Amino acid sequence: MVVAVVEISQTLDRGLRLLEVLSASSNGLTVAEASTVLGVNRTIVYRLLATLEQHGLVRRVAGGRFGVGFGVLTLAGSVQPLLRQVAQPVLRALAEDVGATAHLTIADGAEALAVAVVEPTRTDYHVAYRVGSRHPLERGAAGRAVLRGRAGVPTFVATSGELQPGASGVAAPVLGVAGVEASVGVIALGPLAADTVGPRVVEAAAELSSRLG
Repeated sequence: MVVAVVEISQTLDRGLRLLEVLSASSNGLTVAEASTVLGVNRTIVYRLLATLEQHGLVRRVAGGRFGVGFGVLTLAGSVQPLLRQVAQPVLRALAEDVGATAHLTIADGAEALAVAVVEPTRTDYHVAYRVGSRHPLERGAAGRAVLRGRAGVPTFVATSGELQPGASGVAAPVLGVAGVEASVGVIALGPLAADTVGPRVVEAAAELSSRLG
C-alpha cells in the first residue's frame, strides 16, 4: 500500500493558528502571550503579526496587544454566498419532500441568521420565511439546533409556536465543517410530524455537511 505524504507550509499553518487564537480572545493578545499559546519564539510571532497586519487581517489594540483586523470581514463576506450556492439543491429537495419551507441558518453572534430559504412548489400555503431573518439562538428550532451542534449532537430539534403562533419547526445541526455553525430545517404553518420529518432533516444536514467538507 502506498501512503501519500502531504506537505504543508509551516509558516502559513502558524499564521492561520495565530488568527484563530486572536479571534478567540476578546481583548487581544500580546506578543508574549501569542508566543506561549503557539509554542514558538517571539521573533516568529513578530514576523507573523507584521505580515498579517500588512494585509489588514491583524490590528494593534490598546496596551501593545493585537487583535483580528477588519480585513477578515472581506473574507467572511464571501462565505454566505458560497453557503447559499451549495445549500440550494439540498434545501430544494428537502422543501419538496416535506412540503414545507426549508432554510439554512447560521450563528451570527447570539442570533440565528437565515442565509438561504427555499419554499415548496407543491403546497398552497407555506411560511414566507425570508433570507436575513434573525432571532435569538435560544428560540426556535433553527437556533436550538445550532446550539445542539456545538455539543456535537447530530439529532433534530422540534419546536412549536416559539417564533410565530401556530408555526412549527424542525431543524438539525450541520456538523463537521470547520468554522461553520449552522443548521438545516423546515418551518410550516401547523404541526409537523417530527418522527417523520426529523430524520429527513438530519439527512439533509448531513448531505450539506458532506458537500461543504
